[in-house]
Amino acid sequence: MTQQGAALQSYNNELVKCIEDLCTKREELNQQILQEEEEKNKLQNDIRILTEKLAKVNEGLARKMATRNEFDRTIAETEAAYMKILESSQTLLTVLKREAGTLNHTNGNNDNKDS
Repeated sequence: MTQQGAALQSYNNELVKCIEDLCTKREELNQQILQEEEEKNKLQNDIRILTEKLAKVNEGLARKMATRNEFDRTIAETEAAYMKILESSQTLLTVLKREAGTLNHTNGNNDNKDS
C-alpha cells in the first residue's frame, strides 16, 4: 500500500506541476494578448488621426485646385480679350495709315492746284 501511496503522490505532484505550467503559459499568453490589444488600439487611433489629416489635406487640395481653375479661366479670358485688343489696334493702325495716305494724296493734289 505504501508503494501505491507513493505512486499516487508522484502522480499528484506531476499533475499539480502540469497545471502550474499551464497556468504560467496562460498568463504569458494573456500578457501578449493585452500588449497586442494595446498596440491595436494605438494603431486604430493613429489611423483615425491620419484619416482626419487626410480629409483636411483633401479639402485643402480641392479648394486650391478650384482656385487654380479660376486663375486658368481668368488668364484665358484676359488673353483672349488682349488678343482682340491687339487685333483692333492693328485694324485701327491699318485704317489710320490708309486715311493718312489718302489725306496726304488729297493734300498733295491740292498743293499742285494752288501752284
